[in-house]
Amino acid sequence: MEDQLKKSLSRETTGYNKNLPIKVLQFGGGNFMRAFVDYTIDALNENHGFNAGIALIQPTPRGSVHKLEEQGNLYTLFTRGIKNDTIVDEKRIISAIQKSVNPYTNYNAYLALAEEEELQFLFSNTTEAGIVFDRDEDRLESGPHINFPAKVTAFLYKRYLHFNGAESKGLTIIPCELINNNADTLKEYILKYAALWKLEEGFSEWIQNHNYFHNTLVDRIVPGYPKDDAKVYEEQLDYDDKMMVVSEAFLFWVIQGGEALKQKLPLHKLNEQILVVDDIQPYRTMKVRILNGAHSAMVPFSILYGKETVKESVDDEFTGAFIKNVVFDEIIASLEMNKDEVETFANETFDRFRNPFVKHLLSSIALNSVSKFKVRVIPSLLQYVEKEQKLPLHLTFALAALIRFYKGDWHGTTLPVSDEESIVNIFKYIWLSKDYNKIATLALSNTSFWETDLTEIDGLKEAVATALKEIDTKGIKQAYLDFIKQ
Repeated sequence: MEDQLKKSLSRETTGYNKNLPIKVLQFGGGNFMRAFVDYTIDALNENHGFNAGIALIQPTPRGSVHKLEEQGNLYTLFTRGIKNDTIVDEKRIISAIQKSVNPYTNYNAYLALAEEEELQFLFSNTTEAGIVFDRDEDRLESGPHINFPAKVTAFLYKRYLHFNGAESKGLTIIPCELINNNADTLKEYILKYAALWKLEEGFSEWIQNHNYFHNTLVDRIVPGYPKDDAKVYEEQLDYDDKMMVVSEAFLFWVIQGGEALKQKLPLHKLNEQILVVDDIQPYRTMKVRILNGAHSAMVPFSILYGKETVKESVDDEFTGAFIKNVVFDEIIASLEMNKDEVETFANETFDRFRNPFVKHLLSSIALNSVSKFKVRVIPSLLQYVEKEQKLPLHLTFALAALIRFYKGDWHGTTLPVSDEESIVNIFKYIWLSKDYNKIATLALSNTSFWETDLTEIDGLKEAVATALKEIDTKGIKQAYLDFIKQ
């Protein structure tokens, strides 16, 4: 009965009535963008006087911008996790979105946004499949285009014409799709559409010289609408919100740019891990090696020790020490980056691992562990050997634990091995042997696993063989403790 008395979320009932000038065009209003870009713009508005409104564009014909419109483009963001070793459990109404537009039902309203005087920024997240070139989108006049770069090209061309190619009316374009060189790729496809549609050369020059494309790296876990425990969240609100979003506390955003971008978009002023840097590639490497690498290193080790979740693994005195040793003693040592920056990221990563609001099963991370290990862990092992001229003992033991994991059983229990049939069958063959030296040789020399013959690393084969034997004879804990005394 109490729920029935709640009013729908609206600007009238909440007092969020301030009209903000449209400075941001945003493609994509899904959970991630609303907990990431919209949150940061909202925080800049509230704390730093940024005064920027967002026009949200539905990127596909099937979307839900109408649901946002029904509640005044407002929604509640719940942020839950650990930050600087402190539990975070907060909520706030996000009010930066001023308009939601479905270009498939109102294309003119979409193009009209190109005439906004104060428009400066374009953000997007149209999934990894969004930034592609589709030659079938062969006419400017066939809008609304399905293809995202085509849609952007049509919009920018309208802006170019309306403002007569004014240099000051170009946009700062910051895609958030999870592909490498996302902005460079988007720019390439915009220029390809300009050529395909035979638009005047002046437009392409305007794109090249007066629109600014910034590659990015983004990371935040956003489960989205909490459908499984919505009542828990609804009880915290005195209004009805159909578009509420739940996010972890961690936010990581690296944008390729310089001082000019910082002046236009002062995201660095927020209390978040938002970096504007000359080159994002080292940060991409850092993320893969530390966050993803720690996951891949911990999974076989922790499962063999009897753990089920990431949080259990990092909280446990034994497995937690192993994971910290892997990251802080060996992965970080292999990276050519500022140590303070890397350690800050690593500490925040462990905060994420300890998030009490997320149950991250090790078995779910175990999918395709060999290919993940190849990309996420082996480069750290190789670079450590190259820099230190010795084996990284913790990473070496992690590699042995992976090989033992792929045997498929442990003390009468079936292990959650989930990989391509060909890989599983190769390990079945490898484990037919009872000779640990042979097992280590067959596993490490298989270039289809690692794209390199790991037996060529001095001492690695012998060390892995020793670790495998001790895991089977002593158990994972004693085997590890004895192994790292070498």
